[in-house]
Amino acid sequence: MNAPLLFEDDELIAVAKPAGLAVIPERDGDPATSLRHRLEAARGEPLWVVHRIDKDTSGVVVMARSAAAHRWLNDAFAARRVHKRYLAFAAGDLPGERTVEVAVVEARRGKARPAVAGERGKPSVTEMTALARWSRAPVPGETAPGPSPGIVDLDTVTLLEARPLTGRHHQIRVHLRSLEAPILFDPLYGKRTLRGMLDGAPGARLALHAAGLEVTRPDGRRLVVEAPLAEDLVALRAWLDAKWATVA
Repeated sequence: MNAPLLFEDDELIAVAKPAGLAVIPERDGDPATSLRHRLEAARGEPLWVVHRIDKDTSGVVVMARSAAAHRWLNDAFAARRVHKRYLAFAAGDLPGERTVEVAVVEARRGKARPAVAGERGKPSVTEMTALARWSRAPVPGETAPGPSPGIVDLDTVTLLEARPLTGRHHQIRVHLRSLEAPILFDPLYGKRTLRGMLDGAPGARLALHAAGLEVTRPDGRRLVVEAPLAEDLVALRAWLDAKWATVA
């Protein structure tokens, strides 16, 4: 898997990570299969990991080229001076703009979940803006299935821009699940939502893309890095345009 270079200078590099590639070695995994290892081997230099995105998420990943750059980038992330923008295809009708403030609690097997009433979770905030929506018309003669626990009827898909103001584990995925609009093909938070309605759709992986990252350097220079939507998600959008009806 290639990771196209998006930006490079003396301090850092930014690449477009493909879906299916972990940023750092997975537990009990082969280190040679990680993004960091592949980049170091290809470039012949050490790289410092500053942040991560999920293995099944595509998009912008930044790595430092020196210990000094690693320090100021870590400080920027810790102080929330890094602004990130994601694109997500969600299984639900979410028009307009909204701010989701739902505390997140770490759960078993690497998952997270929304905190329940009276429970102390980590404060988490995500701003969301709908960019496009599609509606699936019923197939003639189709009988709507009855309600079933844990399953969301899928008749509308929303393409969202999500801007996390905090950086919790699986934050966008958990926040969309809390709205009963999980990300398409999410194996942890949305696996049982599809009812076969997306059979034949391309891009059958977590439909989440890290589209942009912005940070201000210590000397005041502003860096903005953007990654074009991954090809499989471009194909997914084209499929929705062709097979489903666009919602105004």
